[in-house]
Amino acid sequence: MKKTAELGFWLAAALILSYVESLLPLSFGVPGIKLGLPNAVVLLLLYDADGGVKEAALVNGLRIVLSGFMFSGLYTILYALAGAICSLAAMLAAKRLRCFSVVGVSVLGGVFHNLGQIIVAALVVETFAVSLYLPFLIAAGTLTGALLGIVVLELTPYLRHYRSRLKREIS
Repeated sequence: MKKTAELGFWLAAALILSYVESLLPLSFGVPGIKLGLPNAVVLLLLYDADGGVKEAALVNGLRIVLSGFMFSGLYTILYALAGAICSLAAMLAAKRLRCFSVVGVSVLGGVFHNLGQIIVAALVVETFAVSLYLPFLIAAGTLTGALLGIVVLELTPYLRHYRSRLKREIS
């Protein structure tokens, strides 16, 4: 029951970040560029001592479907799921290799999220011309991934402290 409540908290946090992101009027002339705020939750779950890949995948998948229906549409869900699968696979591989910091893992997640979306876009529109956006999306994924990684790096000690305090109070 406790795990369900905690995952519900993380899902709510990711949905709130999705909503905030949907309100931001970012237009760089390249479709698909976003800050990726909800990915901070995925990263926090990946590096959580009590959580891991299953929790990160579950929360991210539910967040994508729910926020897609609430804030955008079916195609957005398709693109976001493709990006999320590629992103999570890259982040998991980088984390397991232990050759990247949290920031590096986050950057890889941002870049691979965009790669996944470009692949799906090329299949949907039946042309590889969409790959012309790739350099811009890679730059955006690198920048936003680095920023989110730094935020997660700064938040992690506070969350660990809060969690250990909560465990002491419960016992």
